[in-house]
Amino acid sequence: MSPAASRVRVLIADDTPAQREGWRMILAAQPDIDIVGEVGDGARALAVVRREPTDVVLMDLHMPRVNGLAASERITTDGQVRQLGPAPRVVLATALDLDDHVVDAARAGVFAVVYKDLDPDALLSTIRAAARAVDLATAAPTDARPDAGRGRRG
Repeated sequence: MSPAASRVRVLIADDTPAQREGWRMILAAQPDIDIVGEVGDGARALAVVRREPTDVVLMDLHMPRVNGLAASERITTDGQVRQLGPAPRVVLATALDLDDHVVDAARAGVFAVVYKDLDPDALLSTIRAAARAVDLATAAPTDARPDAGRGRRG
């Protein structure tokens, strides 16, 4: 999310229409969240984030064509995506086997891995945290330490 932006732009990616609808209902009810699109596979997710500025991709792990792990890696490293700004943060969701994918997800640049039946408030908190995350690869250097600007003794 850009520093000036107060709204979170989210792409929903899941091959199950009912899951997309459920996430859409949760997200659309939030005054600070805009849904930039809904897609059914990772290839389409990449296509959307290449043309629509997106802060967070809420994506299923298991999808046809391009699964969530492969799509996450592509989204977080794609040069065309980065031309629009910092790469979106990916929140990867699965119905099962969460522990089996955490390491691979971290390698793919995923911000968080959650269960699909995560409580809506926890899901919203995760999405908002992802949107606020700083892209360390492109962030400008700052001195945000609590003691910044104060004289030091030493």
